Amino acid sequence: MSGLYSMENKEYDKNLDLKNIKPYGDTLNDAKVQVSFTLPIKDDEKGIEAAKLTAKNMGLSDINVAHHKALDGEFTFYVVYGSLEKGVNYEDIHVEVAQENTMDKNEIEKYIKSNIKRNVVVVGASTGTDAHTVGIDAIMNMKGYAGNYGLERYEGVEAYNLGSQVPNEDFIKRALELKADVLLVSQTVTQKNVHIENLTNLVELLEAEGIRDKVVLICGGPRISHELAKELGYDAGFGPGKFAQDVGSFFVEELVNRDLI
Repeated sequence: MSGLYSMENKEYDKNLDLKNIKPYGDTLNDAKVQVSFTLPIKDDEKGIEAAKLTAKNMGLSDINVAHHKALDGEFTFYVVYGSLEKGVNYEDIHVEVAQENTMDKNEIEKYIKSNIKRNVVVVGASTGTDAHTVGIDAIMNMKGYAGNYGLERYEGVEAYNLGSQVPNEDFIKRALELKADVLLVSQTVTQKNVHIENLTNLVELLEAEGIRDKVVLICGGPRISHELAKELGYDAGFGPGKFAQDVGSFFVEELVNRDLI
């Protein structure tokens, strides 16, 4: 049976079909996935069955509870394997991204010198009650992250990192004092969508000050996507795996395209 693989009494087509993409476990198109979750029940046989039914409700078949461990008397953690039979049409997926082509540090510096011809003032912070600075530090600080220098090291960029737990009102006040061209907001804490409320509040305050359209407004964080950022009124959003060159490529071109130079 050419092109087929038999495992556990099942046959899996090994031909790639971009209109019906399935997860890959041991062989192409076997649709094998691993999920983990906690249920508020004790660790016993009934709990295992509850875990199987939970996985079934997720759309899994061939379910196997590979691991279960009591967290205490009333909560149990499960690791479950199964097959997700329904695929997705990869060719129908269209995702809006902030930046198609990313320039490196030298290219951004040359772009500023040639097209903006002055320093770009960038003010960043983790605003609201968010006390995490890893994200904003990775983008702003001179050292950067994972070999990617932060904006403080870029020639032609004046970068001001205000740190964490900066109230939106104070953030805007400082941005006005520094005559900021670009505002960067990092949000790490997302429980109960607190980041959505805080990000929305910042946009409303900027609009009330009459300066929303006079700056490039960017947000970033573990659960930030470009699509979400646009919905909230931002010019761009950057999630995990993005660095200063990604953010910088966007805002220098945005400044020129919107004639904010």
